[in-house]
Amino acid sequence: MTQLVELGREGDVAVLTVSNPPVNTINAAVRAALAGALKDLGPPKALVLRCEGNTFFSGADIGEFSGPPQEEAYRRLFNAIEAAPFPVVAAMHGTVMGGGLEIALACHYRVAAPGTRFGLPEVTLGIIPGAGGTQRMPRLAGIEQTLELVLGARPVDTARAIELGFLDQVVEGDLRAGAVAFARGLSAPRRTADRKVDAVSEAVLESFREKARKQHRNQPAPLIAIEAIAASARLPLAEGLEHETKLVNELKATTESKALVHVFFAERETRKIPGIGAKVKLRPVTRAGIVGAGTMGGGIAICFANAGIPVTVIDANEAGLQKGLAVVAQTYDGMIKRGRLTEGEKAQRMALIQGSLDYDSIKDADVVIEAVFESPALKKEIFRKLDAVMKPGAVLATNTSTLDIEDLAAAVKRPQDVIGLHFFSPANVMPLLEVVRTKDTAPDVIRTALDLARPLRKTPVLAKVCYGFIGNRMMEGYAREAERMVLEGATPRAVDSTLERWGMAMGILAVFDMAGIGVGVSVHQSNADKYPPDPTYYQADFALYEAGREGQKNGKGYYRYEGRERIDDPEAIAILAARARELGVPQRPHGETEVLERCLYPLMNVGFRILEEGVAVRASDIDVVWTSGYGFPRYRGGPMFYAETVGLPKVLEVMLKYKAALGEPYGSMHWQPAPLLERLVREGKSLADWEQERSRRD
Repeated sequence: MTQLVELGREGDVAVLTVSNPPVNTINAAVRAALAGALKDLGPPKALVLRCEGNTFFSGADIGEFSGPPQEEAYRRLFNAIEAAPFPVVAAMHGTVMGGGLEIALACHYRVAAPGTRFGLPEVTLGIIPGAGGTQRMPRLAGIEQTLELVLGARPVDTARAIELGFLDQVVEGDLRAGAVAFARGLSAPRRTADRKVDAVSEAVLESFREKARKQHRNQPAPLIAIEAIAASARLPLAEGLEHETKLVNELKATTESKALVHVFFAERETRKIPGIGAKVKLRPVTRAGIVGAGTMGGGIAICFANAGIPVTVIDANEAGLQKGLAVVAQTYDGMIKRGRLTEGEKAQRMALIQGSLDYDSIKDADVVIEAVFESPALKKEIFRKLDAVMKPGAVLATNTSTLDIEDLAAAVKRPQDVIGLHFFSPANVMPLLEVVRTKDTAPDVIRTALDLARPLRKTPVLAKVCYGFIGNRMMEGYAREAERMVLEGATPRAVDSTLERWGMAMGILAVFDMAGIGVGVSVHQSNADKYPPDPTYYQADFALYEAGREGQKNGKGYYRYEGRERIDDPEAIAILAARARELGVPQRPHGETEVLERCLYPLMNVGFRILEEGVAVRASDIDVVWTSGYGFPRYRGGPMFYAETVGLPKVLEVMLKYKAALGEPYGSMHWQPAPLLERLVREGKSLADWEQERSRRD
């Protein structure tokens, strides 16, 4: 076993090297080993602190969040580093985040390799930097720049780190040798604690608070971060660190922090599939093919090119192909304008994307993704063509969001190679990838698809075949009630604004306008046999579409649009009211509580059905789908975490309340509690209890 901390010597300079693979997290063992090494260290001229592997300390061990507070242990270690009677130099490389940057701030000097990235992203976990970041960084960078770093939660590069004042030098070449040479030239410690912090005005702090309220709705951590950072101007470091500890431990106890940590770990669990372990070999993916050069196909092509994987896009005609490739180029041009890409990088990525009209051009691809519109006949025809030309062992994937993939797989002679890869629009931006297995999909195809998500920079979630898979199936009830309420007299603004204030990235009716109302109408027309016999079902969409309102596409849908600005439109409300009269839907007022309950509780209820049916592997996978692909607020943890937060008895109570209140047959058709929900409430158990019981049975 590799020793956690090794002491080396370069003449009169000591070198402490930490090795805690894979990313050098600062856990209890590392803290103890470092503390011991510091005590045993003879008095060198200087000390260099460095790490082996791909990165300097990447951060604290988040797994410790569920145990007793560890801030005092960090404080003792970091204070000991700062109190050293000889200069201490942090030699950084890789991704230096959170506690990794905080230990560097406790050192007297800091150097880094080119390309190193630094950040204090703790607010994304519902807390604040808790190992000195709110007190030491202001002493180096000032309060305003520290606030920008902490509230922005985005990493900065070495050039910006030097501007901010917490990085002394970029070391070209060998980092260890360069750090030792830098340390050898030092004569004395330079303690951060000795520096003063200039206070800022209350007006400046209030401007940051206002910005935090807008960017981090309903979350306490950013506002507490402002308080902690501002305190650095009035408190000595020791008192400031105590204050920081108090605040961070209060935040760890909040539901928001627990939810954010839950999602953090849930995203790392999605690739763990029972029965498909490391012994299942991956199929190599060095070349890809895409059928369909439309918006989705082009976005997927960008994902492969960004990953450095050559991809050929084929389309039915030259005009469609050239239009699609032009949109890809325009997307890259937009990235250049925003400073996210250089002209040279665009050229490299465009060179990886080829266009063709010939299926033979993709015959050697390792994976091919069908990305045409939702027509079963067309998709089957494409799969038959792929079956005829693709090499043995190629993965045949479909991007369908609603169709039965097992039905599509029946069109080929190798159903074991067929899988769903459901990207979300825009495919080159949205992080979620639903990986849909059929009853015949081979284990190595599943593992290959999950692994392919890494270079494509996607978060994969495995699902079994059912209508809508995980995300869209759950959206049916959520959106159904929003549409029903606007038929009952609620305005689109009242519904959407309530959902947005609660935390959804965008109200569902505005989402329909953005996607195109005709898209939803087409889906519901094509799948009418899958819905209950409710004459009001999604009739708000139908009424608007029949009146020529397509959403943002033609500037009028649930709202009227000037650019992308949503404007309340009496004409839309009149159309909805007329359809309600035709259907005999009674009119009445709706409070915020009802809007939230009627949208969110059916969403959670379907989640229980999906779990019981085995469509999702685990409850946390459902949470990842909704936080990664549907704008559900991460600080609420996802639908299933939120169900546990409000309490399963409460979820059941609300389902039964509206089942009775909305009357027959509507209540029975749409508000019947899931059997699993009823069972868990009856037995007084949680979802975790149920998953543990299931794993023991399996």
